[in-house]
Amino acid sequence: MASNVFSEILSGLYDNQVIPYLGPGVLFDAQNKLTREPMPADSDSLILAMNGGKPMAPKLMYEFPRAAMNQELKRGRNFLSQFLDKTYGETQYTRAALHDWLQEWRPKYVIDINRDTQLQDSYADEEHTLIVGVARIVGTAFRFKIYHYDGSGYFEVSQEQVDRNLPILFKPMGAPKPESNYIASDADYVDYITELMGGFAIPDFLKEYRIGKKYLLIGLPLNRDSERMVMSDIVYGASEPKGWFLRKNPTDKEKRFSERMGFELINADAQDFLQSVQAAAVAA
Repeated sequence: MASNVFSEILSGLYDNQVIPYLGPGVLFDAQNKLTREPMPADSDSLILAMNGGKPMAPKLMYEFPRAAMNQELKRGRNFLSQFLDKTYGETQYTRAALHDWLQEWRPKYVIDINRDTQLQDSYADEEHTLIVGVARIVGTAFRFKIYHYDGSGYFEVSQEQVDRNLPILFKPMGAPKPESNYIASDADYVDYITELMGGFAIPDFLKEYRIGKKYLLIGLPLNRDSERMVMSDIVYGASEPKGWFLRKNPTDKEKRFSERMGFELINADAQDFLQSVQAAAVAA
């Protein structure tokens, strides 16, 4: 990472003008405490974990939502929730180094498309607001739930009850706690993205806060439609250029998409970024 670009990113992060947007790559070093196997986070590892360690048909291996839809149709929607609850709510993992860094820094606003709870754990000793994405619910067009964490537990609140001075953790793809809610199958994504495009999947106070911000896309692949469509709408209202896309050996599709979106591509991954952060801390 060029030192001047790196300095600009870090400065913006610490000033809360650059928003960290976390993808599965930030969990590169999180391991099952018993087996020492990596936490299933990216599309391929999630599909394998869901299917008992066995690959599925090539057309299903293309993307986790597609494979999840196949399993939902065969086994029911509860199967997916139970699988994700077991994977992220019951299995114990070692801490990811990037989450340790976030825990020290405590940004005002973090977006995390992973479904694990390490980000919430990082704020467990501090009041905060948690926004969790939901899909295919009746009685409302809104596709989120808002929770206030009071230092000991979560309770659901309305948009009007949110304390805007508290940190905001946005988990659009869901989490096992405080309630089990996930965006997982194709049907979930279609419903969620439709309402996201219509403005019903992000609270109004967050729409105001995000105006003019930049983003650091870290550990986030952009070679599949689901991640691209969710990200495009969540960063709506960003400054121009929108920020930085960290990606080692990006595909041509990712290069074109990031350029069109207004992100500067940096040939680095989450591990490279952490090393740069640590080097800067030593130098300081």
